[in-house]
Amino acid sequence: MSTLVTATVKSNSSSPIAFQNSSGTEVGRMCRAWVNFNGTGTVAIRAQFNVSSITDNGTGNYTVNFTTAMPDTNGCVVTGLHNSDNGGGGDTWPGFSNNNVFAWGWTYTAGALRMRTAWGNNVNHDGYHIYAALFR
Repeated sequence: MSTLVTATVKSNSSSPIAFQNSSGTEVGRMCRAWVNFNGTGTVAIRAQFNVSSITDNGTGNYTVNFTTAMPDTNGCVVTGLHNSDNGGGGDTWPGFSNNNVFAWGWTYTAGALRMRTAWGNNVNHDGYHIYAALFR
């Protein structure tokens, strides 16, 4: 077994780097964009890769803007939500133990992902810790 240790890996084309096994079969790719942001009050990015900004479109409605556009809209969007600002909670809003909250990718274009956070009854609500990733 060999181990590659390097500070930078570059693709020799505009395509993302592909990982292959010894037979040359592709076994994976890197995440093309991800973000962790605060969706309450003044929306703010905590950490990100390939995300230039978040647009607050209203209660529980956000647009994640990509720094570098995707080649198409055939990727896989993964979203998540931790709705407590104090490290507790989990999948319910503080004080509302019977109302699950969800985050999901709504639609995405090459340049942005539209997403929302909502109560289990489909009523939009702002989230404290919102996560999104796009693989392509």
